[in-house]
Amino acid sequence: MKIYVTHIFVDDQDKAETFYTDVLGFKVKNNVPLGEHRWLTVVSSEDPEGTELLLEPSDHPAVKPYKEALFSDGIPAHSFQVVDLDMERKRLDDIGVNFTVEPMDAGPVRMAVFDDTCGNLIQLIQMMDTTQ
Repeated sequence: MKIYVTHIFVDDQDKAETFYTDVLGFKVKNNVPLGEHRWLTVVSSEDPEGTELLLEPSDHPAVKPYKEALFSDGIPAHSFQVVDLDMERKRLDDIGVNFTVEPMDAGPVRMAVFDDTCGNLIQLIQMMDTTQ
């Protein structure tokens, strides 16, 4: 068994598609019309056959208070792994991404958190070599 798709609630699918593809560098895997919304998934350009991230509309009444609570408490909705956190932080900062937590050591990882502009905080992590 493996994870096929996971999701993140987004305020606007068009805006999310632009952010997750143009800014973060993911690629659209599925874009299927479903009434007023779409089955819109993206994948890592580094792993196009890997787990898909569904950019799911935030329409359900329970989603808004849930997202607002996570955001106001500084809790990331998702976590993405990068090879070099400082390099990725600089790249994203140079194109205007707002970081809410600067890169820091957190046990076996370095981490940072940014605002995805779609109502979520996203955590970036870099695995640290703990064998040294």
